[in-house]
Amino acid sequence: MFAIVDIAGQQFKVAKDQTLYVHRLGAEEGTTVTFDKVLLTAEGGNVKVGTPYIGAQVTAKVVAHLRGEKVLVFRKKRRKGYKRSIGHRQYLTQIQIESLG
Repeated sequence: MFAIVDIAGQQFKVAKDQTLYVHRLGAEEGTTVTFDKVLLTAEGGNVKVGTPYIGAQVTAKVVAHLRGEKVLVFRKKRRKGYKRSIGHRQYLTQIQIESLG
C-alpha cells in the first residue's frame, strides 16, 4: 500500500515505515504529525484518486531536525569581472511514516 501526500508544498509517494526528508516542519522531535492532504491511495488493485484530496490521513513521527548538504551557487558575467559565490544549506525534517489510512 502506498499514498501520494502533499507535505509542506511538495508531493511525496509514501509507504508504511518509510523514512523521508521534508522541508522544516514546526513540530518538536518525537511528536506525531498528521497529514490530511492525501491525493491518491493504492492497495493492490484498488486505487482511489481525489479531486483534489480524499478523506484519508497519513500519520508520521518526527525523528530529527537537521540541515541538508551545502549547495554552491556561482554567478559570473563574462568580460565584466563579476564573480560571486554563494552557499546555501536547506533546513530539513526527517520523518518516519507510521500509518496510512
